[in-house]
Parts: sequence; structure tokens; C-alpha cells
Amino acid sequence: MTSAISTVNNDNIVWHTHQVDKTYRAKQKNQQPSVLWFTGLSGAGKSTVAGALEQRLAELGYHTYLLDGDNVRHGLCQDLGFSSEDRRENIRRIGEVAKLMADAGLIVLSAFISPHRHERQLVRDMLPSGEFLEVFVDTPLEECEKRDPKGLYKKARAGELKQFTGIDSEYEQPLDAEIHLAAGSHDVQQLVEQCVDALRARKIIE
Repeated sequence: MTSAISTVNNDNIVWHTHQVDKTYRAKQKNQQPSVLWFTGLSGAGKSTVAGALEQRLAELGYHTYLLDGDNVRHGLCQDLGFSSEDRRENIRRIGEVAKLMADAGLIVLSAFISPHRHERQLVRDMLPSGEFLEVFVDTPLEECEKRDPKGLYKKARAGELKQFTGIDSEYEQPLDAEIHLAAGSHDVQQLVEQCVDALRARKIIE
């Protein structure tokens, strides 16, 4: 398989600039393209909040797309496992897709555990300044274990699932997330409105 580096350095591949660009698409949609990167422990509520926010934005007339961790592994990343290298490649691919969608003028919502700060920084560095918004869905580990929608914590505690984030694999909390959601103490609609307010404050939506 050809590596990303060798492809970029191939003299036969040239980036084409087109007349219909990101600025045009953004103006057409009356919104500022951006990537909202929802991060948090398994069971924190990332997909739930991201899905509810997407519905709210759609009702307001905005153009969005939601990238969900499980859904992506059914197609784009179905060839990847859960080793450190594969997890990094999973995030890299998602970052590239999110970048393309932002170029299309969309507000992209991405819900991934993405436990390491350097992985999240990798995606941030792909985008122009101000276009990447880290959304920390801050739910205590105890609450995530209590919810355990997929039964993964139970398996991890029983030793049936190794390198599980929050149990025997570290989760690095964001140090300065653009949006910090105290998900353990608020209901979903309150968290959604907090996100909407943040998007308005940053002129991403009106």
C-alpha cells in the first residue's frame, strides 16, 4: 500500500484550485465552516449530544454532517484494529474527511474518544486557525461505568477487554477545550444550547 508521504512527494500529483471554493460554499450556506470535535470517555454521551446538536442546527437551517466513531469503522476504517498505530491512523483519516467536509462549507460534528491530546492536535493542525473546536464531554468515569451502554466497562473490569480507555489505558483530558460540557450534571438539551451559544459567539452561525 502506498504511504501518505510518498503520495504527497509524487511529482505527478498536483493540487488543483477550483473557482468554487470554501468561501463561496460558506456564503452559499450562510454559515462558517468548522469542525466540532467531541471527545470524552466511552459512555460520556458524545454521540448523543452531537446527534442532538445536529438536529438542532438542521432545524435552524444549517448544513451539517455527523461523523460517529462506530459508523466510520463500518466503512472508511474497517481495515483498522485498535493498536496504538491503528487508532492514530483512524483519527488521521477522520481528520482528513472532516477537513474535506469543512471545505465543502459544512459544520462537521465528530464524536470520537480520541484519548490522546497529540491525536486531537493532529486534526487541529489540519485546519485553519479557529476552525477546529474541541468539545469536551466531561462525564465522570463512575457515571460512564454506570451507563455502560455497550457493556464494555464490564468486560474491561473482568479482564476480557484490554487497553480500554479509562480503565487500563489513559484518557488525557483537554487542557483548554473551546467548549466544556459538564455532561454529568446537565440534560442533553441544556448541553445542546450551550453548544449553540458557543457557535453564535464565534460567528459560526447567526
